Amino acid sequence: MAQVFTEDGNVHPVTAVSFEEFPTDLTPGTRIRVVGISKGKGFSGVMKRHGFKGMPATHGRSTKGRAPGSIGGTTTPGRVYRGKRMAGRMGGEQVTIQGLSVLEVDPESKTAKISGALPGPRLSGLTIIYEPQVSEQSVADNVPPEENQPQAEGNPPVETPEAKSQEEGVKEKEETTNES
Repeated sequence: MAQVFTEDGNVHPVTAVSFEEFPTDLTPGTRIRVVGISKGKGFSGVMKRHGFKGMPATHGRSTKGRAPGSIGGTTTPGRVYRGKRMAGRMGGEQVTIQGLSVLEVDPESKTAKISGALPGPRLSGLTIIYEPQVSEQSVADNVPPEENQPQAEGNPPVETPEAKSQEEGVKEKEETTNES
């Protein structure tokens, strides 16, 4: 990991990535997600692997402060439930990091600087997936106006105080025009 200082004075942590074949459509500002295999951490206990709190260090506790505690009942259920979090191998699993962006691109040296940390050890294989570009206009086009939204069956339309005051104002105008 390294740092890049932008023109406005902000600091961005970046990771340099090299490509075998440089993608032609990779430009600065492109939103991506990266899939890779996380670093293996070996056999880990429940405190490191799953974030267990551990036992109290005082009040008669002499050993086993990092032990997981009970793993199940006795007669009922008489077994350990499937999926019980226990000690074991940690890491070495597929991880997807979303919401990254490309900050710098160098097609000649086939490298790019990507914001943030990437999964896995150095020189490990990564898969880059382009996130779909969502513009504000497309979001506005997909939202129907409130007047056109259908009412749920069986529910009467909800009257707001603003709507009541507007209706009363219209009725008052009609009454004044009818009187004259």
